[in-house]
Amino acid sequence: MHRTVAHSRLLARPLLTAARAYSTSPSGEKIVASVLFERLPVVIPKIDPVVYAFQEFSFRWQQQYRKEYPDTFLQKSNARGQGDHHIEYTPAPRITEADKTNDKKSLQRALDRRLYLLLYGSSSDSNGTPVWHFPEKVYDSEPTLRKCAESALESVVGDLSKTYFVGNAPMGHTVTQPAENDKVDAPSKRFFFKSQLIATSELNVGKCEDYLWVTKDELLEYFPQHAEYLNKMIIS
Repeated sequence: MHRTVAHSRLLARPLLTAARAYSTSPSGEKIVASVLFERLPVVIPKIDPVVYAFQEFSFRWQQQYRKEYPDTFLQKSNARGQGDHHIEYTPAPRITEADKTNDKKSLQRALDRRLYLLLYGSSSDSNGTPVWHFPEKVYDSEPTLRKCAESALESVVGDLSKTYFVGNAPMGHTVTQPAENDKVDAPSKRFFFKSQLIATSELNVGKCEDYLWVTKDELLEYFPQHAEYLNKMIIS
């Protein structure tokens, strides 16, 4: 077993070295690490009518086989909740002020949906032209692509203490062919890593001309060429 692990490491070293050299070569492929940075739902999504109907049917079906307890037992159990300590509970509104004004810079919108961070500015494939893109970085000398993705996100949010990267492997990748006026003939490969915002509802986003927090449906509108693939890759 030890020989197998050692043998795998020996094989991986030249591959990693070759990838580094190839990614920095002017005529080689350009490898890019992109981050799908998401804010998880804050409130429980509304139940689909079909699911609700099934749950209602299941509950009624189980009720016909339930065990009936004596009234004295039920009276004792109800008395346990009575006392001086009483907490008034008011549910938070699902529709916020950010929803009403369609403020896509705010994290306080679409509370029952996942939100994804998009940046507006120069990207690795835009030749200096501002475009909407994910946080990204061209792979250079990082030990792994995961570290490259972390550097990309850190350059935008400044601190990774309130972020969580899901796994070490990318969740998907795309291949972009060079444009006609591009000096590089080789395509660029973009590897997507998932990261999540945790323990905060505010985040300072920098190093870009503009930014948005969008839902999955809104996100696909910004990438029509890759909409079909992103729709399959992003599960929300």
